[in-house]
Amino acid sequence: MTDTPHSPAGASWHATTILTVRKDGRVVIAGDGQVSLGATIIKANARKVRQLGTGGVIAGFAGATADAFTLFERLEAKLEQYPGQLMRAAVELAKDWRTDRFLRRLEAMMIVADIDVTLVLTGTGDVLEPEHHVMGIGSGGMYALAAARALIDQPLDAETIARRAMGIAGEICVYTNDNLVLESLPSSK
Repeated sequence: MTDTPHSPAGASWHATTILTVRKDGRVVIAGDGQVSLGATIIKANARKVRQLGTGGVIAGFAGATADAFTLFERLEAKLEQYPGQLMRAAVELAKDWRTDRFLRRLEAMMIVADIDVTLVLTGTGDVLEPEHHVMGIGSGGMYALAAARALIDQPLDAETIARRAMGIAGEICVYTNDNLVLESLPSSK
């Protein structure tokens, strides 16, 4: 995803590859650390993946950082309102995101996961569950997704698949580096 904040010179912020893999009792969300402004790397070790609430949900974001943190806070509030119901909390957040005048302006995407479900949330009201237990978002998201889909049937665990796929994305996408942050949870699937 291309972030839309612009510098005075008109260069766009670019950042992020986020990937999730669910396999053999684990779900992993991995994110790179690169933030770029035009052709310049502004930061190489940004943390775009984190645990939410009491640690039963993990999330990664692509997009404007302040917007993503606003969405994380809103999702945490929804999780408090609907404990143990990530799908319900995500749908309620998506409704607010689409209809609230302030939230509609937020430019980010999120991948969230708990023990049972992995979801992609967008500002257009989408709450999507990945079809093949892998999903990528951000500038290098489709590269990481393609690599993970190619590796998912191999005798590799979820973390190894995520690391390898993110490495491949980093070799292709100039807005992705190999400074990874990974969070994982046990999975019921």
